[in-house]
Amino acid sequence: MLKRTSIMMFLISFILFTGTAGIMGATNGLLQSDPSEVKMLAQPLDDMDPLLEEAIEDHVMPGAVVLIAKDGKVVKHDAYGYAARYTDRNFTEMDDPVEMSEDTIFDLASISKLFTATAVMQLWDQGAFELDDPVADYIPEFAANGKEEVTIRQLLTHTSGFRPGTTQPLHQIDGDREERLDFVLNETLQNPPGEHYLYSDVDFITLGILIERLSGLQQDEFIEQFITEPLNMTDTMYNPPAELQHRIAATEVIPWLDRGLVWGEVHDPSAWALDGVAGHAGVFGTAEDLFVFSQMMLQEGTYNWAEILSEEAVELISTNWNEDIPGARSSGLGWELNQSWYMDRLAKSNTLGHTGYTGTSIVVSPNNNTIAMLLTNRVHPTAETVSTNPTRQLVAEKTGAAISAWSAASMKDYVEVLEARDAFAHESAAHALKLHLTAVHQYELQHDAEKINRHMESLQALLEYQLVQELITEAAYDDLMMDAAYLIDSWQ
Repeated sequence: MLKRTSIMMFLISFILFTGTAGIMGATNGLLQSDPSEVKMLAQPLDDMDPLLEEAIEDHVMPGAVVLIAKDGKVVKHDAYGYAARYTDRNFTEMDDPVEMSEDTIFDLASISKLFTATAVMQLWDQGAFELDDPVADYIPEFAANGKEEVTIRQLLTHTSGFRPGTTQPLHQIDGDREERLDFVLNETLQNPPGEHYLYSDVDFITLGILIERLSGLQQDEFIEQFITEPLNMTDTMYNPPAELQHRIAATEVIPWLDRGLVWGEVHDPSAWALDGVAGHAGVFGTAEDLFVFSQMMLQEGTYNWAEILSEEAVELISTNWNEDIPGARSSGLGWELNQSWYMDRLAKSNTLGHTGYTGTSIVVSPNNNTIAMLLTNRVHPTAETVSTNPTRQLVAEKTGAAISAWSAASMKDYVEVLEARDAFAHESAAHALKLHLTAVHQYELQHDAEKINRHMESLQALLEYQLVQELITEAAYDDLMMDAAYLIDSWQ
């Protein structure tokens, strides 16, 4: 186990190495690509546009930025609606509303937890602790109120036993940031540790304290020195300076805390009470920077010569640690896994992702080497809006369709995915579809559009039959019919 001095030596050497890596990387320079270059169909991606515009018209959110990437290349990066539009909770229009742009900076809300988890695992990489060590080994006062056995892994997987938030709002606690963090450390548990899953901000506020105790740096300083600076994520930060407000998406009007329109400050009230720097929220960033962060995960911890995490740490992050807990959400270390409610067609056991209360979401699919990101300011001017989850699903669904509708061979691969999800009543139903698609692919190789379309129409008829005979689930039927329509259209 490392002593404090050993950890500080690691930090110094890490700065020297990653500083050099940042120079070598120069700029991130997003590689833009036509979807066809990475075997994606453009039409499903284009079809997101009117659907997102409709969601904006329906006041689901005032604006959004979408970024889709595959094989390290960005195939879609578009902005919609407004970054700042309203002056009050009654949707009174600004005299000069600010349009959303591709480089708009968002309050990422709980996506901040991914940066906390990454920082924790950087310290793990250096031997600062073991995942199953009690937190109290490194923060002695944490042991108060029966928390002696809570482990670092349990904090990372939301199985510590903490309730979702603190027993009293942190902004009501007298004192400065340190005194409010002391209040967090004295919190009680709602459940016995390791027995239940309950998503908790307290878990990650505590992990932020752990980072600060082990490194001697405040969390924002640690994140900057060991994550955002090495990755050249120049638009990712806590507490953005006032001069950047014109690029930041506004969030909620909060009169009950005498905050007015929150624009350029963290929205989350607990993070706000902790001077904008906390383990659960507080990070601001752009879609481009989040692409870099996500691509680092796809590349097993390394990007542009900067090694942020070891391959072993990435493997641990991507492992579902909650399989043995009844009813628990699949969770790696910080990242969520296989959440179809926002990952939709991209959801698999190793698909990583997270959402944020302000209307942000990110999906990282190792199987498809794909990133699908939706950043919105849905809490502007009020959080009392309809759910953004259907829009999150839409982005993942159309991304999945762009991959699987690329060719009959891609569709066949997706049938196998659906088969693994028990979407067919009998193996013969999936087998019939795969045989049909194998034949269509032969016509694709011959560029015989007439036969492709005729056989794909036969496939649609087969899908109709399977649905009537209850041989296929309705969801799988919808996906494959959509893919078939896209594929037919691409050859017409």
